[in-house]
Amino acid sequence: MNVTIVGGGFGGVKAALELAKDSKNHITLISDKPDFQYYPALYGTATGRSHLQSWVPLGTIFAGKNNIEVIIDAVKSIDPVAKKLTSETGNDYHYERLIMALGSVTTYFGIEGLDDFAYGIKSYDEIKRLKHHLYQAIAEEHEVEKQYVVIGGGPTGIELAASMGEYIKRLCDHHNVRHGRVKVTLLEAMPRLLPKMSEKTSAKVKERLEKIGVTVRLNEKVESASADGLMVGGKPLRSHTIIWTSGVANHPFFAANAEHFEFAKNHKVIVDEYLRAKHGIHVIGDNAATPFSGLAQTALRDALFVARNLRRHKAGKRPKKYRPVMPVIAIPVGDDWAVFEWHGIKLYGWPAVLLRRAADLVGYHDILPLGQALGQWRAQTIVEDDYFTPTPHKKK
Repeated sequence: MNVTIVGGGFGGVKAALELAKDSKNHITLISDKPDFQYYPALYGTATGRSHLQSWVPLGTIFAGKNNIEVIIDAVKSIDPVAKKLTSETGNDYHYERLIMALGSVTTYFGIEGLDDFAYGIKSYDEIKRLKHHLYQAIAEEHEVEKQYVVIGGGPTGIELAASMGEYIKRLCDHHNVRHGRVKVTLLEAMPRLLPKMSEKTSAKVKERLEKIGVTVRLNEKVESASADGLMVGGKPLRSHTIIWTSGVANHPFFAANAEHFEFAKNHKVIVDEYLRAKHGIHVIGDNAATPFSGLAQTALRDALFVARNLRRHKAGKRPKKYRPVMPVIAIPVGDDWAVFEWHGIKLYGWPAVLLRRAADLVGYHDILPLGQALGQWRAQTIVEDDYFTPTPHKKK
């Protein structure tokens, strides 16, 4: 069986690994990046922890898997009749069975200036750009912001805001820059943090953030951004360090090929009970309009589901129907405190920290052998000094 997978994230990698267990299968994985990115660790890398926790070369993951071919290219169009994909470099890739697992992209919701003046942490280049900005301001210009602004009260914004103050202090201490209290402000447009979680957890997280010195501002809608800061609710908020963690959209590939797919109101692809879109194309993870789409655990489960159904098809068995499962949610708020929710179970503090650490180990082990997974997992505790000798700044 020949299967083509587009996307090197959780869904694409897991599907490839599962299908590769049958040596008679041939899997072609097309990704626009040579590395797998472990999204739950990006906030840590952005605030001084090891980069090893966030990226794993695809070659390392697929080492010894002779029936997996990795192609680094960006797919831009599809012809379902000819069963052909065309890339931005002009290459054509013909497929027999296709799994689309492209993931999501950042969106600024059309807010003026954010694309030019906000920093992000959702990729290697974004983190490198943010770190260089902080190094330049603190190490070279000896300036500390009156406030560092994080936009977005979801998991990433909370994780980042909780870690940002200590990271700035470490930078200042290393470069002998006086800092005093470092002010981090977290903006959220909704009435509460973590709107998809319980109100109790939202309140607990807000209380914890404020306890460690983060200013939380709710019902605050960002209207525009400039070199001097933000306009929020008609009032200026001065800062040269604005970090956008809110807002994701379906991968633009689908909008560019809209005639071949059907879409839900959230612009994700409508799939059937077997995670198939039109023309029999499997769409999984962030791209599919399913409950709990957008979470890593959902992408992993989707990948296993499709791979196993393809195996059943090959064996002449009927496919099973997809059943969405609520993922575990565990969010760190600083190094020694976290929240955990799953099916009505709520934990706060150290028990949630331990469960998050365990979840990360499982996450790495989903794509790596146990020994390598332990290495990646332990890298989360390493404080890296790459911000002392940053790479050259790249303009957006």
